[in-house]
Amino acid sequence: MKVCVFGLWHLGSVTAACLAAAGHDVVGVDSDRGVVEGLSRGVPPLFEPGLAELVQDGLGRGQLRFSSDLAQAADADVVWIAIDTPVDEEDRADVDAVVRGTSALFPYLRDRSLVLISSQVAVGTTRRVADLFAHGAGGRDVAFAYSPENLRLGKAIERFTHPDRIVVGPVSPVARETVTSLLRPFSDRLLWMSAESAEMTKHALNAFLATSVTFINEIAAVCEQVGAEAADVERGLKSDDRIGPAAYLSPGAAFAGGTLARDVMFLSRIGGERQVSTHLLSAVKTSNDAHRQWPQRRLREILGDLNGTAIAVWGLTYKPGTDTLRRSSAVELCRWLHARGARVRAHDPAISALPTALAPAVDLLRDPLEAVRGAAALVVATAWPEYREIPAQQVAARMAGTLVLDANRFLAGSLGEHPGLRYVSVGVSGAVHA
Repeated sequence: MKVCVFGLWHLGSVTAACLAAAGHDVVGVDSDRGVVEGLSRGVPPLFEPGLAELVQDGLGRGQLRFSSDLAQAADADVVWIAIDTPVDEEDRADVDAVVRGTSALFPYLRDRSLVLISSQVAVGTTRRVADLFAHGAGGRDVAFAYSPENLRLGKAIERFTHPDRIVVGPVSPVARETVTSLLRPFSDRLLWMSAESAEMTKHALNAFLATSVTFINEIAAVCEQVGAEAADVERGLKSDDRIGPAAYLSPGAAFAGGTLARDVMFLSRIGGERQVSTHLLSAVKTSNDAHRQWPQRRLREILGDLNGTAIAVWGLTYKPGTDTLRRSSAVELCRWLHARGARVRAHDPAISALPTALAPAVDLLRDPLEAVRGAAALVVATAWPEYREIPAQQVAARMAGTLVLDANRFLAGSLGEHPGLRYVSVGVSGAVHA
């Protein structure tokens, strides 16, 4: 099939590359000429494992190309909307940006084509876009559908090509045949529902995950005060067949980024507009925001005044497998430490240079062991696998202090086992060796 993927940030570049790898004839379109030029050379706009190679393969086989010309949509059987939905610092999404971007393609849509939206939008948006097109369709019959993205930074290609299932919500039944042909290479488990139900499924899924994270972290906070071990409580919960081992119930850092919070905010806003009480959902963001301060709180409790104190931070990115710093809790921590006079020494395997605004606050080292040299404490902020290969005795030998803060217990099997280190994680009472 001929596919036009509109929007080429993380979602769009992964979607275009995976569709081309499956044999579709794909053109990726974005108004940002810099992004288009980079992808045309085989360089994605952000790091995702395997993505550059997949893009280069598609370019080499002639299945994939990139353009800034919206008229490329005129030849497409399917126009896949993958615009990155802007989110402000309060987790409020600008859905109108997606609507405006999609509307810009209306003059070029050909008769009997399909517009498939995967951008993160509020429930009702797909039908709203379909209605906008119908007002000026000029006799063209274009189908609209929504299929929520289910990618994860660092595992996006695997999630796209081997999904658990694919939720699809067509506005009209005629879209089903086209969607089935498009997605057949990836899964035959398509869950059909209305566009509104598909949009709501995305909201509900992310809100459920967000609620699970905040729930277990509140339980962990109580555990810290009463002598219980949150990791034991986690095992007790996940061994119950009503919950299960894959549940999002691992005590650790607050959820970061905008993905989960965006859908919580969608539902809270919709509830407010429709006069439906959403007390639980409305409390999720408040609880998570409070838990984001866990490293700051523990550093204050254990070290006291941080002025002049050297603090090492391992990992700066939003999560491992990406070079994205936006909405990173580690970056937030570094700025907080700098504001209190601490000397911040950091390492991240994906970051070779700091943004101008962050550079004065952080001394970026190329070697994680150099970052801990002379440090009173080490904060394990991003779970990069490389850190598991570093011998605990070398860390202990270089540090001036003994404190290791590791919210997610990522290095419990190495640093957590060293008798000379004071290893502290979420949900452990006191500030003692793990």
